[in-house]
Amino acid sequence: MKIDRVEAINLRFEYPGGYGFRGAGGVCTARLTTLILVHTDTGQVGIGSVYSHPVLTYLVVRDQLDPLLRGTDPLQVEELWERMYGLTRWYGRKGAALSALGGVEIALWDLRGKAQGKPLWDLLGGSRPSCPVYASGLLWNEYEDLAAEATRHLDQGFRRMKMRLGRSEEYDREAVRTVCRAIGPSHDLMADASMRYHLELARRMGIFLGEQKVFWYEEPFTPEDIDAYSALRGTVPVPVAAGENEFGFQGFRELIRAGAVDIVQADACRCGGIGQLLQVARLAGEHGLRVAPHTWSDAVALRANAQVVASLPNGITVEMDRTGNPFIDELLVEPLQVRDGQLQLSRSPGLGLELNWQVVERLRMPDPLFIPDGAYSDMAFGNAYFTEAPPYEESP
Repeated sequence: MKIDRVEAINLRFEYPGGYGFRGAGGVCTARLTTLILVHTDTGQVGIGSVYSHPVLTYLVVRDQLDPLLRGTDPLQVEELWERMYGLTRWYGRKGAALSALGGVEIALWDLRGKAQGKPLWDLLGGSRPSCPVYASGLLWNEYEDLAAEATRHLDQGFRRMKMRLGRSEEYDREAVRTVCRAIGPSHDLMADASMRYHLELARRMGIFLGEQKVFWYEEPFTPEDIDAYSALRGTVPVPVAAGENEFGFQGFRELIRAGAVDIVQADACRCGGIGQLLQVARLAGEHGLRVAPHTWSDAVALRANAQVVASLPNGITVEMDRTGNPFIDELLVEPLQVRDGQLQLSRSPGLGLELNWQVVERLRMPDPLFIPDGAYSDMAFGNAYFTEAPPYEESP
């Protein structure tokens, strides 16, 4: 089997009325993701995905990775990753380039599993076709709406969920209390501070979150401020989590060396692929840390991360977007299923998924090099959408 070509497909979805949700990044109007297809001369196709700037991803795949990989053996996953990394190192190492080659690598793992007739969770040493999953949503909203949403997540089979803070100290505290009351003490709540705190505030809020029995305390600081993470960790009674904005094994090695986190959130579709996630997880285990991949893009990335977590002794859970994102809810022929807090994984080989091509074609960007203006959760295009969150109001 040889690689015939590598294809990147950019997808875009606009929320009805241009309003999906509100958080520290403003009002999200639409969403983006990129699918990767590795076509082979046998007709077998590997599927991956990338959550990054879609135009940059598309160009890296089209102009460098596709020509590099044509005619090679797709089952030599590690060797091909090194070749792709060597080609893009000068301008890559982190960001869109590393995410792009990671998406290709996910598709290569899919092909490896298909060639061996095994699902990836089995190929990687897992013992059962399921993985703990949490509902990711609960963005800035009225308190009664947060309570109703939290109850809805429980009704849909989730036993854990994550909410977004960073609005004001008064709001953050009452929002957490509201959701904790709604879900009760037998369910877990994670809190994402949206990179909005300074160290003193982060300690104050961390003590409060510990009192509320919050499961983890995510991204109180920007990813560059590793020293603040190191200073916070161990001074609050709640595990500190971060990593969605880190890239490559070398990036996570520095995060772990600095003693910055308790829970590592490497994401296969951002950090460089499944192999990088496995290396990060092993290093985390050596330091007594746990792993819970970020996933805020699509069902392909979610299944890839879940396959890895299902195989890890220190894997906790994966994240499932519950904001009405069709990349999660509609992209697969067999929709994602959650039962009693577990994401069900297929026993079919590889990632064990089939794309719903009607949905792919409906959401495919007509021009992969043009992104309409809008606020795309983590990315914004057009001056009108380059907004900043209002100043954070601390309690007296």
